[in-house]
Amino acid sequence: MLGGNLGNSIIKLVSEFSELEGIKSLQDQNLKKNLSSSDAEREGFVTAEYSIEFLQSLHEKSPSIIAKDDDLIVGYALVALKSIRDQHELLADLFNSIDKIEYNGQLLKNSNYVVVGQLCVAKKYRGLGLVKQMYQYFKASLSGKFDYCLTDIAENNPRSLKSHLKTGFRIVDTLHYGGINWNIVLWDWNAK
Repeated sequence: MLGGNLGNSIIKLVSEFSELEGIKSLQDQNLKKNLSSSDAEREGFVTAEYSIEFLQSLHEKSPSIIAKDDDLIVGYALVALKSIRDQHELLADLFNSIDKIEYNGQLLKNSNYVVVGQLCVAKKYRGLGLVKQMYQYFKASLSGKFDYCLTDIAENNPRSLKSHLKTGFRIVDTLHYGGINWNIVLWDWNAK
């Protein structure tokens, strides 16, 4: 189902600039550097910091998925296509690492995949199924164009890893970047 409700929340594609501003605000609240170490460990965190201009660039290539409660952005899953890979250092490293992974007998470089550039849910909306709903919408919106969905998750972010594995992702490789190990996870949209 495209579009879904959870209470007052609706899942949809970004359609206006104010929603990108809402994504940026939620991102800033959940950046690891802005959280205490205990909050980051308990609640999860995001690492990459994206400017409004970069978010606009992502949106122009393929709108991201958001969860809204009235006008408030309470969750997002950023859609990152191969064409933006060199516009952000962290994403470039992720795309370059993904391209070297072999899956189902072929290098992912030669396959059709999309990357989740970042996923975040506002603290008071966690545990309500928004991650699952956003990923269902992500898949419904993009599975006709892509075979796989990939992202990376810091090994010291177990809450995020658990959510991704529960959704259907599986660990296919690891990446070492910035002194941190990252699990590269893949969701095979063609798997039965």
